[in-house]
Amino acid sequence: MGTSERTIRVTVWNENVHETTEEAVRQRYPEGIHGAIAAGIRDQLGAGAAVRTATLADPEHGLTEEVLADTDVLTWWGHAAHGEVSDEVVSRVQRHVLGGMGLVVLHSGHLSKIFRQLMGTTCTLRWRAGDDRELVWTLKPHHPVARGVPSPIVIPAQEMYGEVFDIPDPDELVFVSSFTGGEVFRSGCVFYRGNGRIFYFSPGDQAYPVYHQLEVRRVISNAVAWAAPTGDGRDAPKLRNSPLGWYDEEAEGQS
Repeated sequence: MGTSERTIRVTVWNENVHETTEEAVRQRYPEGIHGAIAAGIRDQLGAGAAVRTATLADPEHGLTEEVLADTDVLTWWGHAAHGEVSDEVVSRVQRHVLGGMGLVVLHSGHLSKIFRQLMGTTCTLRWRAGDDRELVWTLKPHHPVARGVPSPIVIPAQEMYGEVFDIPDPDELVFVSSFTGGEVFRSGCVFYRGNGRIFYFSPGDQAYPVYHQLEVRRVISNAVAWAAPTGDGRDAPKLRNSPLGWYDEEAEGQS
């Protein structure tokens, strides 16, 4: 039975540092950024998603082997404490992504250990904290992640992200953003790694109420539904020795 016929199991991960150390962020996100993201997914996907949250302070950051094995899609938000994430946990998450678990990386998660490890680049960019208006333009209106999303999405105030964004060329580029200062940014990027699907979406700084915005919640929820594996099991691609005639023998076995 594929995930189209069952509830998508979602784990929303957030380092939860700004909310516990900055009163303004706590007021903006009283349930934490993870709480706002989880609420958006529940609102958009309803009974189609079972959502849990995990944070940096949890044992093993809340990302134990058991939790990841029970997760179809992991969303990731981090900013102030990338270096505090255990390398062991990062390797564990990477193994599950390569095996088929979906990963949705949000905003400053571009510098997270897991995203940089999966991309193999610095994932650096230009930025400016200046209350810029962000326009998120849809480049692939028929992509599942863009379903029901207006073009552009207007975000009244947001941190500016600009090129050059040091990532591999995306396998698909769904959104691009423009900012008050004239900068542009590849803000909605699809990557395939092993058997896993990855979506990076940049809007969502802790200093702004972006994760309360309906259109942003819709993109994230669409990405969760798209990134969910289509079948059971979790198995990364393997090196296989194929003797002469393997194709004919395999075809006979399927007949």
